[in-house]
Amino acid sequence: MQYKTIVLELLWERAQLHQQLRQTHRLLPTLETLARELKASHETRKETLAQAKPDSQPSQIASEALEMAIKELEDRLPSVSPLDEGEPLSLDEAMAFVQSHSSSE
Repeated sequence: MQYKTIVLELLWERAQLHQQLRQTHRLLPTLETLARELKASHETRKETLAQAKPDSQPSQIASEALEMAIKELEDRLPSVSPLDEGEPLSLDEAMAFVQSHSSSE
């Protein structure tokens, strides 16, 4: 499973956040942290779903668990286009996001 690729795609969808992380040299550390979190969430959800649905195929459980883990990560990331403001994400907002996720390791 290429968790880093998935996370990078999510960050690319949030171009302002991606650019700010890149400019502050925090893109790689953030990418690695979020990829580890995505993997852990995926593994946990697979175990939970396997217990809840013992008759399901392992590939179906893995797929469903990954969808859930990605959705959870997407919900934690700043939105693609802030609804309440037309301005780009501030550097302070981007750094607060990075620090909150880096400190949760």
